[in-house]
Amino acid sequence: MSASPACHDGGVHDIAGTSWAITGAAGTIGRRVRAALRERGVQLRSLDVRDVEPVDADDLVSLVDLDDLPGLERSFAGVDGIVHLGGLADEADFHDLAAVNVVGTYHVLEAARRAGVPTVVYASSNRVTGMYPTTTRVDPEMPPRPDGFYGVSKVAGEALCRLYADKFGVRTIVLRIGSYEAEPTTARERSTWLSHDDAIRAVLAAMRATQQHAVLYAVSANREAWWDLGAGEAVGFVPQDDASAWSIAGGADEPQGGAFATPAYSLERMRDLDATR
Repeated sequence: MSASPACHDGGVHDIAGTSWAITGAAGTIGRRVRAALRERGVQLRSLDVRDVEPVDADDLVSLVDLDDLPGLERSFAGVDGIVHLGGLADEADFHDLAAVNVVGTYHVLEAARRAGVPTVVYASSNRVTGMYPTTTRVDPEMPPRPDGFYGVSKVAGEALCRLYADKFGVRTIVLRIGSYEAEPTTARERSTWLSHDDAIRAVLAAMRATQQHAVLYAVSANREAWWDLGAGEAVGFVPQDDASAWSIAGGADEPQGGAFATPAYSLERMRDLDATR
């Protein structure tokens, strides 16, 4: 394994010169995160089930599925950490979500343990608490209230991260990602927006964190935010952007998940199991 990241400025990891594996490397967030990390001198191993365009000649690209535990273990050998962005990114049939988001996350964590990787940054979602009303300010310590089966799969992923931190000593930092957009466009996003630049700030803070386990909301500094940002500040995440800089009409519907929290949003994405009998 490469040398552990040095600590400077009160114990914050210096990530320059370290090696990190990125799952979901071909995704929207993955592409921008990888470019930002290369700019900061991080050696990349970019993993996805789709073709990945290398950031540069030093970006080691691999086609690896989250159901391939041995393949993940081989890909993680020698890295200093993993940013786990891979998975299904929205509501789907629960069987698919369980296979990819739950079992796949288990494979990432278990492969990290077997390969001796000290840190995993896990991309969770704000939708693990989407059933809270918009009048409630939610802290990461509050019980999950997922707004759909996708949210349930992320709750399970968070629980796996806690287990691997407590039982196996893998440092796990959980990012509950907000509405990742170039700019906010809906009333809900006045509270949930995560700018592209703040997303990079959140990932960098998580990679540098020294806590054994932490859960934080990766969201911009929105004036109308529903989520407490104290846990993010504790790991060094200080968002800079604010959705209130845009003029967006209307009020956000309750609960916080908005349309994601409606029964129809889940039911329309479920398989017709009766038809397969």
